Amino acid sequence: MKIKEITGVIEAFAPLSAQESYDNSGLIVGDPLAEVESALLCVDITEPVLEEAIDQGIGLVISHHPVVFHPLKRLTGSSYIERVVARAIREGVALYACHTNLDSVPDGMSYRLAGMLGVGGLTLLSHSKPDDPRIGFGVVGELERAVSATDFLAAMKQKLSLKVIRHSDLCRETVQRVALCTGAGASLIQAAKAVEADIYIAADFKYNDFLDADGRLIVADVGHFESEYCAIDLLYDIITKKIPTFALHKSVKSQNPINYFV
Repeated sequence: MKIKEITGVIEAFAPLSAQESYDNSGLIVGDPLAEVESALLCVDITEPVLEEAIDQGIGLVISHHPVVFHPLKRLTGSSYIERVVARAIREGVALYACHTNLDSVPDGMSYRLAGMLGVGGLTLLSHSKPDDPRIGFGVVGELERAVSATDFLAAMKQKLSLKVIRHSDLCRETVQRVALCTGAGASLIQAAKAVEADIYIAADFKYNDFLDADGRLIVADVGHFESEYCAIDLLYDIITKKIPTFALHKSVKSQNPINYFV
């Protein structure tokens, strides 16, 4: 099957036009007309992930994060990015990313995470494209019933296989209205307040972001990788729904670069 047929399925769900201007989603390495028999799904294309693809004879690696985010000025092997790109070219492995377009489309990343946490009745938290009200980041919705804040955090820790949750003061005894955004989401704290969420879940909060909760809601940082690991299953479902016979593999080498000593 041609690479463009596979990426075409992804882009029908998450058009490249939905990505942010700073992003680099799409085919990064490879020929769209090349034939491949299988693809490997991951969060980041690291050297172990690329090695995994090569060892299994897989010709296409599909990631959430683009391996090339900023323009490359040289390929000297001085960084893992340069080494991955150079080796992918040598080995004939195509590299494709579906990043902020997958984050911002209906039923995209935040919708998937919300479903995993039992949050329903979802609406968009923040619009990003003035010409398309369906495109934006984060969602807000409701749990079936109010639960204690500590019970909700404990359930989230278990469902997302989290080692730790960083959170602000538990200013709400119970939570029911939940806002969330996969990946770095500190910029949407005010939006979560505006929709009167009891708790806002995202990643990459800085010290002052926890102060900005200001006793009006709980903010919970679950980790960037942890909030976006669902990309693998989401991409798997998108592709298999349209091309059920195409061989897809979920990377076992797609691992969190952040370690915790607890």
